[in-house]
Amino acid sequence: MSTEHTEHPSDGRTADAVRDWKHWHEQRTETVSAPYGPLSLTGTHWLVDHPDGHLPGIPGRWAETTEALVLTAGPDTGLTVDGRPPAGEVRLGADSGPVDAARVAHGRRRLVVMRREGLWAVRDFDPDATARRVFRGIEATPYDTRWAVPGRFTPFGEDRTVRVANADGKERGLGLDGELSFRLGGVEHTLQVSVEGDGSLWAVFADATSGTSSYRFRFLRPAAPGADGRTTVDFNRALLPPCAFADHFICPFPPPGNTLVTEIAAGERNLRDR
Repeated sequence: MSTEHTEHPSDGRTADAVRDWKHWHEQRTETVSAPYGPLSLTGTHWLVDHPDGHLPGIPGRWAETTEALVLTAGPDTGLTVDGRPPAGEVRLGADSGPVDAARVAHGRRRLVVMRREGLWAVRDFDPDATARRVFRGIEATPYDTRWAVPGRFTPFGEDRTVRVANADGKERGLGLDGELSFRLGGVEHTLQVSVEGDGSLWAVFADATSGTSSYRFRFLRPAAPGADGRTTVDFNRALLPPCAFADHFICPFPPPGNTLVTEIAAGERNLRDR
């Protein structure tokens, strides 16, 4: 008689899920600690706060128009635009690609042009940022099957925007496209979510661990729902928001109704302090 262990199918699926989660966690750590990851953001400078056109620690003169951000700089500033020193006035639109593809650079730094609600800003990403040098990893709870449950997405059927506080203390609009319902421990819960460009969902949520054993709020990105609205709600992959890595991000706080009374002791929880 063979004494070889035969793995039960459900055990096999769990083992696969654990391996996938470990790979995901490793990739997340690599992504946030990359040279131009969120840990390298050292400043977000809104042009409206600098009417003289001089941004802290950034050469050149910057001005905003309705359609573009205008940089005036010479070759002696150390700036480059599209890899070449500028010679006078350059009109810039918002950067839409990865940080390292930003049009404007200053040495190793990348200056990313962004626009939110009609306002222009420049973000300063520096691979030599202190936060990146002292990073010790992400504190995350190991995979647990009880935190991955079926969910159903129901669209609102209309555009809906709510004003929510952001990490920088200002209120901004947050677009919401529908409601995600699911059960945890026999209790029904709902989250208001947005639909991303690839069809996946995005939620900003808090729970009973927020601000104590977990960061004050987190993100969740369930896969695109099927035609019947079904998807998986997997809190094992709850994410720390960018502002957990650098104070200069303007992450939105959870909208009304997205603070769960349950303790979600899963996923990314905090930055490691040692």
